[in-house]
Amino acid sequence: MYHAILFDLDGTLTDSGEGIMKSVQYALEKIGKPEPDLDKLRVFVGPPLHKEFMEYAGIDEETARQAVAYYRERYTPVGVYENSLYDGIREMLEGLKARGYRLGVASSKPEHFVLIVLDHFRIREYFDVIVGSELSGARTNKAEVVEEALKQLGLEDHREQVVMVGDKEHDVFGARKAGLECVSVSYGYGTMEELTNAQPLKIVGSPEELLDFFA
Repeated sequence: MYHAILFDLDGTLTDSGEGIMKSVQYALEKIGKPEPDLDKLRVFVGPPLHKEFMEYAGIDEETARQAVAYYRERYTPVGVYENSLYDGIREMLEGLKARGYRLGVASSKPEHFVLIVLDHFRIREYFDVIVGSELSGARTNKAEVVEEALKQLGLEDHREQVVMVGDKEHDVFGARKAGLECVSVSYGYGTMEELTNAQPLKIVGSPEELLDFFA
């Protein structure tokens, strides 16, 4: 039986694509790798930025670090707020808390921005632990984020009691590496093919369906 649930943020709790993609587009322009098709940048929603910049633009680590810095030039004052809470999220969180679950956020987004988003939408109160990456670029790997969340929950030796919820394959793989099952949501930024191939515990189509799963 599960006692704690860890949530990804981007694409799982909030529809953050606009702010992320526009800030990535801004950064790519700055490093001389412009991408006019915003929709192609959906792949940046969720995974660690540094690695995604390297893979997408074919750039080295130093250039990717500069791209992340350019990204934050736009994301910090503007992009972080180009965001919305998915319909039904607040009700789902209230329902899970009422059932006695301990809730946490485990995101590859820098913790600084995670807290801004949770405060902006007034849902920080629902979470017992909130873990993100560090602005320096440390702890961006999903498994590392999950490990820190488990440590803060005091459940490192009771991993069978914890489950991850996310919208991308790297949520499934990161959870699995940390010894957890993962429930995938299909309303986020992962494709159904991607999620099916990752073989999560379950794929749900809405926050309501997710709440029902944990009944």
